[in-house]
Amino acid sequence: MQIIEIYRSIQGESSFAGVPCTFVRLAACNLRCSWCDSEYTFTGGSKMSAEEVEQEVLKHAPAGLVEFTGGEPMLQERELVPLMERLLARGYTLLLETSGERPLEHVPRAVHKIVDVKCPGSGEGGTFRMSNLAALTAADEVKFVLADRADYEFARDFIRQHGLDQKVGAVLLSPVFLKSPSAERDTSNCQLDPRVLAEWILADRLNVRLGLQMHKFIWEPATKGV
Repeated sequence: MQIIEIYRSIQGESSFAGVPCTFVRLAACNLRCSWCDSEYTFTGGSKMSAEEVEQEVLKHAPAGLVEFTGGEPMLQERELVPLMERLLARGYTLLLETSGERPLEHVPRAVHKIVDVKCPGSGEGGTFRMSNLAALTAADEVKFVLADRADYEFARDFIRQHGLDQKVGAVLLSPVFLKSPSAERDTSNCQLDPRVLAEWILADRLNVRLGLQMHKFIWEPATKGV
């Protein structure tokens, strides 16, 4: 497996926000979202066997929450799926952060999938694999990262068309965070004002969760490995 970093921090996103978590960040991504804050994952990293990754996770915490993120973790599905199965057998709670472009049917059902649907403003709109809707369960979450009103309307219509709020445990709407943020730990670094997004959600009576990247308000926004 090609690994960028393994570290312990506070989960900053999803319905697990605020929970201590061990992060396994895998290298490589086949998409190039305009607002990506993890471009350092596109290349590089260290070669590790799945067994070495497992032992490193055990060193960080013998139990609890583990997230696989990237990059795009599902590009390494062959090694990742058996690793997830072994960690589940050890009693870990697993999260998988994925773009939704790769097939998800082989991910163990006990894994909490956090699946992006790319909006037009990302430059990667239309890459979501529609067959992945059938792989979603009530334990999973779907996330839309929004740059503007057009992205919001795309997300709103997609949610309604596919009944996402009835299919998954949570639907997340998150404003784009600036790629070159200031050191300020506040919403001035959000491209879309969260207050404006909140007003749109309330006006349309959407059954969703407004998500902010909590770690970017705890630490300086450009800090890596947190």
